[in-house]
Amino acid sequence: MSFDRHLADIAREFPQWTIWRSDAGRWWATRHQPLSDAQRDAGCAMTIDADDPEDLRERLREQEIRAGDPAAAAGDPERRAGPAPS
Repeated sequence: MSFDRHLADIAREFPQWTIWRSDAGRWWATRHQPLSDAQRDAGCAMTIDADDPEDLRERLREQEIRAGDPAAAAGDPERRAGPAPS
């Protein structure tokens, strides 16, 4: 799968994050909204990085579970991504 396709797929799956790949080849994600005190206490991070797209997805799922997202805990990408565009 192409680099652009990975970016687009991850961005659709995790719309509350900005996804990018650095010039050094690392994959990154930054939340759109600030963390609450409870989310920080639960170990949530504003920005995460990974070696590859699959690892980034796993780290994003972990972050959403820590943040208390029931769709992430259930592994439901459709609920997590929200309604499909019309």
